[in-house]
Amino acid sequence: MENSQKIASLELGRLIAMFAIIALHSQVFMTYLLMDDIPVFGYAFNQFTRFAVPFFFILSGYFIQPKLTASPLKTIQSYSAPLLKIWLVWSALCLVMPFNWKKVAESGYLAERTGYWNWLTQNPLNAIMEGGMVHLWFIPALIIAVSIIGLLVHFNKTTWLIPVAVILYLYGLAGGSYQTLTEIWTPFFTRNGPFFSTLMLVIGFELRRRAITLSSTKAIILLVLGFIIHFSEAYWLTKFDVPFNLHDFLIGTPLIGIGLFFLLLSKPNLGNRPITFTLSKHVLGIYVCHLLFVVVFLNITAMMGTTLAMRDFIIVFGTAGASTLFVLAMNKTPLQRILFR
Repeated sequence: MENSQKIASLELGRLIAMFAIIALHSQVFMTYLLMDDIPVFGYAFNQFTRFAVPFFFILSGYFIQPKLTASPLKTIQSYSAPLLKIWLVWSALCLVMPFNWKKVAESGYLAERTGYWNWLTQNPLNAIMEGGMVHLWFIPALIIAVSIIGLLVHFNKTTWLIPVAVILYLYGLAGGSYQTLTEIWTPFFTRNGPFFSTLMLVIGFELRRRAITLSSTKAIILLVLGFIIHFSEAYWLTKFDVPFNLHDFLIGTPLIGIGLFFLLLSKPNLGNRPITFTLSKHVLGIYVCHLLFVVVFLNITAMMGTTLAMRDFIIVFGTAGASTLFVLAMNKTPLQRILFR
């Protein structure tokens, strides 16, 4: 009965997006397939995977819309509390786990950790927005965006949703990828916080509230158009000394997320297998732990002297397998209530 209430293609989309994030954080193709010493293929793959986080945000906005519309304040509380707990627990775990095992062996645990802790204190506000490790930025950004939408709904200001979200997004771009051109000051890295997450969630929220759909053909056109704009921006910004692989969000990025969402929504039975539903419900758990496993396999491949494609293969598939097995195992123990929602 639980699976019948879910859309198989969107659940499959969660798994694809999660694997893309693992590959992104594994920094694949960055040491080979070079052109003039530049990992062009690696940079392109890096930007290609950027569909994942916008898709997750849009999906969150889509699924939370009914509850947020019916009971905004109660939903903000019930939705945010478990996420905040997960963020605190995994921030603590990330703060204590050593990243560089070689340095631990040579200089000791505290020497290795102190360097990272000191680095975080250099920009404490940004550290708060991220947590104990960089990938955890997603959780505060999600909580803040849900809170903004919920408050606007509570005060009957739903007409403000899109304008507020667009303004935040444009400021995020101006202070982020376009900062070299605009020279706009920001209190912290604009990928974090409400700047990009709010628009993505509002898109999902409004798509469901207005019951908007697209055919698969139109969705593909939108998806391809989004990629063309995103990659064109990334290439153009290299002329202003902005690295091609820097960008989390650009002007074209929302179109990528919308196009992918509509494409999957137009094929609801895609991926309609029990394993899809079994694994997709653990995606948040896999997300919060996966980067620690990337660290583990980075250290293992370094100690083994593994390089090039074999190194990438071990890190990506080792991380995907180990993090999935870890979450499945923990969910059979009392630790599940502490580690996951």
